[in-house]
Amino acid sequence: MKRPFSLSCLAIAMGVCSFSAFAADTQQPTPVPTAEPFESTILTTDLAFPWDMVWGPDNYLWVTERQGKRITRVNPTTGEKQVVATLDKVHVGPQHEGVLGLALAPDFLKDGSSNYLYTSYTYMDGKDEHTRIVRLQYDPQTQTVKDGSETTLIEGLPAGDDHNAGRLRFGPDDKLYYTIGEQGHNQGVNFCKHIEAQRLPTAAELAKHDYVSYAGKSLRLNTDGTVPADNPVINGVKSHVFTYGHRNPQGLVFINGVPFSSEQGPSSDDEINILVAGGNYGWPHVAGFQDDQGYVYANYSAAKNCPSLKFDANYIPKGVPIQKESDWKTPANFQPPIKTFYTVRSGYNFADKKCGDLSYLCWATIAPSSITYYPKDGKIKAWSNSLLITSLKNGALYRVPLDADMKGVQGDESKYFHSANRYRVSVVDPDTSKIYIATDTAGNVLDENGNPTQKVSNPGSILVFEYKGN
Repeated sequence: MKRPFSLSCLAIAMGVCSFSAFAADTQQPTPVPTAEPFESTILTTDLAFPWDMVWGPDNYLWVTERQGKRITRVNPTTGEKQVVATLDKVHVGPQHEGVLGLALAPDFLKDGSSNYLYTSYTYMDGKDEHTRIVRLQYDPQTQTVKDGSETTLIEGLPAGDDHNAGRLRFGPDDKLYYTIGEQGHNQGVNFCKHIEAQRLPTAAELAKHDYVSYAGKSLRLNTDGTVPADNPVINGVKSHVFTYGHRNPQGLVFINGVPFSSEQGPSSDDEINILVAGGNYGWPHVAGFQDDQGYVYANYSAAKNCPSLKFDANYIPKGVPIQKESDWKTPANFQPPIKTFYTVRSGYNFADKKCGDLSYLCWATIAPSSITYYPKDGKIKAWSNSLLITSLKNGALYRVPLDADMKGVQGDESKYFHSANRYRVSVVDPDTSKIYIATDTAGNVLDENGNPTQKVSNPGSILVFEYKGN
C-alpha cells in the first residue's frame, strides 16, 4: 500500500507553494495545493468512487464506494483500507447509481449494542431501477459485516441515472433521514420526463408501498422503515415525506438538532436550506429565492412533440411552456433558502466560451455535494460555527459562517483547497484540526486556473488538510 503523500505550502497566497513529496511508489500522486496555516496529505487512493464518509466511534473513517459496491474502513493515520461489506445486489451506473448513503447507529460499538449500520443503494427490479435502504450488522471481532445480516427497511424508492441524492443520517431523535433527488427530470437525456418534486403521496399509493411520489423529497423513517407517528401530515396524508420540492439535495447535517441541507441548483442558485417538517422548497417553480432572477421554469415535459426538441438549460426553444418564479402561487409552507450559490440577474450570460462543450462548468453554481459543521469550540478559531460545503464543480471546500443562533448565515463564504478534483464529501476529525475530503474517481471539473478539464488530479482519494496554526 502507498504511504501517505505529504506536502507543505510555505506561502500565504494560494498556488504559490513549495512541495515536498514522499511516496513509496515511483509514480507519485499529484500534489494538492494549499496555503498556510494548512498542510495537506494524500491519505489513501484507489477508492472506487467514494460517496459517503463518516467518522466512526472506532476512530476510523467509514466510506461507501459507489461503484465498488462496498463499505470500507480507512485508518485515518496510515490510510490502510479494509473492506467491511460487499453488496452484491447493487446496480452500478456511470454517474449516480451504486452504494450511496451511510449511517452508523447512535449506539454503534457501545457495550450491549447490536452494532447496526445503515446504507442505501440502487438496484434493478426487472427493467426498473429503484433504491432501497438496508440495515447491516457489524461484527467487531472479524471487523466485517455478518453474513446474511442485510435487512431491508424500505425499497422501491425512486432511482435513475441522474440526481438520486442519497444522503443518509441519524437525527438526534434517533430517526433516519434520507434525501432523494428529482432524478434529473426536465434536463439532459431525461428532459421530456415530468418533475415529481411537488407531487405528494396518496393514501392509496402508500397502502401499496408505491413510493413513486418520493422523488425530490427528504424522508424521515423509523429504524424499521416504518412511518414515525409524529411525521408531518401533508395534503391530508402522513407518509415518510419530511420535506418536498427539492432538486438534488445531496448534503445533510444536524446542528443543535436542526437539519441543514445543501441542494444543487440548475444553472444558478445552489441552495443551503434548513429543513422544516412539512416544508415546501419550491422546485421546480423556484430556484433559490423567489425573485425572478436568472431562472424560469421551462417545462419541457409539457411541450408538444417534446422528443423532437433540442434541450438547452438556458436558451429555451419555442413551444416550451415558461413560468416565472413570481407566477407560482406560493403556498404558506414555502421555505426559502438561507443562502444561494449564486443568485444572478436575468440576462446573465450562461454561454461562456471558455468552457466550450462543458459549458455547465462556467455556470453560477458550485454543485454542492455535502455539508458538514465546524464547531464553535474548534481549534481553527476563524472557522468557528461554520458550515463546510464540498464542491463537485470547482474542486474546493466552501466555508459559510453561521450566526450566533445557528438559524442563518452571517457574512460571505470563503473558498479553500482548490484543486482539479471533484470533492464529494468532507469530515472534521474529533480533534477539529483536520479536514478529510473524499474525491470522485473521474469527472469534469474546473482546475486551479478556472479552466475546464476532464482529468482529475487525485482520483478516488481521501485528502487531508491539517491546521498548523496557533
